Amino acid sequence: MDGSGTGPALRQNDAPVPVVLTRRTDLDLEVYRRVAWQNEPVELSPEALARIGECRRSFMTLVESDADLFVYGVTSGYGERARIRLTPDQRKAQAADPPRWPDAAFGEPAPERVARGIVLARLANFLEGHAAVRPELAQAVAAMLDDAPLPELPLHGHGDAGEIVALSRLFGDLGAHVGLEEKEALALVNGSPCAAALLADAALAGRNRLRLAHDVFALSVEALAAPLEAYAPELAELWGDPDEAEALGEIGARLEGASSDRRPYQAPVSYRILPRILGEAHRAVAAAETAALTSLRSVSDNPVYLPPDGAHPLGRVWSTGGYHNGMAAPALDRLGSTWANLCQLAERHGERLVHEGQMNPERSQRGLGSLLMVQIGHSERARTAAQPTILPRGGFAQNDVSAPGFLAWAKEREAGSAVVDCLALLAVLASQALHDDDREPAPPLRPFLAEVRELFPPLEQLRGVGDSCGRVASAFAARVTPGGPRRP
Repeated sequence: MDGSGTGPALRQNDAPVPVVLTRRTDLDLEVYRRVAWQNEPVELSPEALARIGECRRSFMTLVESDADLFVYGVTSGYGERARIRLTPDQRKAQAADPPRWPDAAFGEPAPERVARGIVLARLANFLEGHAAVRPELAQAVAAMLDDAPLPELPLHGHGDAGEIVALSRLFGDLGAHVGLEEKEALALVNGSPCAAALLADAALAGRNRLRLAHDVFALSVEALAAPLEAYAPELAELWGDPDEAEALGEIGARLEGASSDRRPYQAPVSYRILPRILGEAHRAVAAAETAALTSLRSVSDNPVYLPPDGAHPLGRVWSTGGYHNGMAAPALDRLGSTWANLCQLAERHGERLVHEGQMNPERSQRGLGSLLMVQIGHSERARTAAQPTILPRGGFAQNDVSAPGFLAWAKEREAGSAVVDCLALLAVLASQALHDDDREPAPPLRPFLAEVRELFPPLEQLRGVGDSCGRVASAFAARVTPGGPRRP
């Protein structure tokens, strides 16, 4: 099963075609997909490198021309030593020998695609000179996206005010290898590229997960022979919502050519509200995509350099809270709630299909009720994961509020995994109901049904089905993300 758009990278003479970046506006979800999901390399254009070099020179001139200028981590110490002004010699010594950053996290690693996405998002600060680093360092960061594996990035233990724990793990060796000058250590580990990458990853997966949900729920509509009036395109004008109209269109496309031989009375609520619940899913995914696009292009450095303009010939440098992404956790929370709602809806569909199958004595002894029990378990996983992410308490000294991006993404990922499992079980139940009634679904759904049945043939008698269900769930997971979890 495919449909995720995660095929091999574009190639020319068997070599990957690099993504060329010039400005922050070059960063979008398609570039993210190519680099993070399809492993395409990145190059910085000559124009970008020239601008980076010019900004580095003007930044250093600014620092050296104003003895009273406070630039955190450059003319001052780090952390609580920010109040201490450094002499020129101390400044250069601090840059050449930065402190050991807190590379202390451990445990389950993030997928490689997430680590690649963070490296890509890190370049947003560099492309237009706001990081005030040398071109050599910017090129070295881009080169991390070549074929060499990246350092493993633990998913948990991120209680830092920004993202320094994760970024130290990713970029610590690079800094030691390239050699660092003033401000460059901070340019590697300050900012919010992790939140941008986690949000972009969730948005891309969310769009694929939504396509899968439309396939499975439409198959369930066919399995129940639900009246089609609940999915009529005329409802779009009555409801007046573009996302619900999109959901109606997606369902309608999958039910095109469906049999008119259907139950004459209305279907259960879980079937009739399907377009409206899927409409909210479209809203949530679209909101995540918008937030991800903004985040990928956002300058989030601290301190941040503003390049020269007419009023400031050497530019300006400010300390800000740009390293805290305020939109990522709410967008991820909304996605997590969306997946939990779809789990509840899938479980209700599953209950209805099992109930109707149990009404026939010849079909009631095949253990389909056990599938519903498992579906309920996965649905509760999503309900537990879909809890709001409150601004976390911080650590010590200046770091008095933590960044919640990793916390929110872990919950969204769990809820997203649960809905894939719930949809797999619903697809199996819908396949069985169609088999028992000797009915074919609408033509657009038949290839999808054939793929489900290849992994889980319809039941004729009681048998163990856990492994077969796992194969369907694994195939569904592969439609959502590359390198997703696999089951035996």
